[in-house]
Amino acid sequence: MTARNIFGKTLIPCCFAPVTGFYRDGYCHTAGSDPGNHSVCAQMTAEFLRFSKRQGNDLMTPRPEWGFPGLQPGDRWCLCAERWYEAYQVGVAPPVLLDACDERALEVIPLAALIAYGIPEEER
Repeated sequence: MTARNIFGKTLIPCCFAPVTGFYRDGYCHTAGSDPGNHSVCAQMTAEFLRFSKRQGNDLMTPRPEWGFPGLQPGDRWCLCAERWYEAYQVGVAPPVLLDACDERALEVIPLAALIAYGIPEEER
């Protein structure tokens, strides 16, 4: 089965450098084995990275033992839908690459919220 994005079309890759995704294959596809629903392809901002760290998920510090390089502003990463939506609710959500967000994101996030934070085509 082919993973679908939030528009019901074929999911495009989020990022290969650093390689992201629950399955570390560059895509934000997810399944029942992913309890965090890592379905939102987001472009990191300093504000969001600080927010995430305050919430207990430090995405900035490299963790080589887990193959995690640490993120910086501008990097794209598959985020947990709940964390993105939590950031959205307090005004610090990072922009998203809409065609790379798995349809499971819609289990948590209203489509309109994702669209409002979509990265403009000229910036992709």
